[in-house]
Amino acid sequence: MLCSDVENKMKFRNVDKKTLVLVICAVIVMGFSLSFLQLCDFGADPFTCMNVAISDRLGWSFGNWQAVLNCLMFALVVLFAREQLGWGTLANMFLVGYSRDFFCWVNSCWMEQFGLENLFDSMAVRVGVMIPALIVFVAAASVYMAAQLGTAPYDAIAFLLSKCMKKIPFRVIRISCDLIVCLIGVLFGAKLGVVTVLMAFMLGPVITWMKVHVIDHFFQPVQREE
Repeated sequence: MLCSDVENKMKFRNVDKKTLVLVICAVIVMGFSLSFLQLCDFGADPFTCMNVAISDRLGWSFGNWQAVLNCLMFALVVLFAREQLGWGTLANMFLVGYSRDFFCWVNSCWMEQFGLENLFDSMAVRVGVMIPALIVFVAAASVYMAAQLGTAPYDAIAFLLSKCMKKIPFRVIRISCDLIVCLIGVLFGAKLGVVTVLMAFMLGPVITWMKVHVIDHFFQPVQREE
């Protein structure tokens, strides 16, 4: 526990400002990508799909509901997986949801301004926008993870379960979490698109691959003092 506490303090105290700015930009870009995935209507990552469905049912904004849920999970992680926390955790908790709300509003404004309200009725446009939006989302998530400034509460829950169920591979636990979240989303009226299904099975492995083979070659986390 002592080692975990020390490591956690390092993540909060010995942080390079440029690295923190990079993380903040990455999570905002994730929200930007999600706003376009919303327009494409092929689904998004399982956690987002669930939160969209629940926030719609409650009549809340997506950002407000995701912030509340993240705070609840954050309290659990503080108690049992504190080593997963850092400034990146806080950035992810609030900026992804609220930046998505902001960019959804921006998209609505420019589409209305130019008379393009029906632009995304075209399957070609939806597919053409979905592919780069998905690539940008995964790249931004990879940068966010490569910084090693803490994980999102939802991701930290998977690590917590992995600690409790050591005989089960982490990948199996993560996929199971995503499938459970998808089921909860469906119960609240979420429509699971092809992107949701793909992300449930592939998001973790793809982000890991990009981090190891792409991101880590260009970005090295700031080395913290022992």
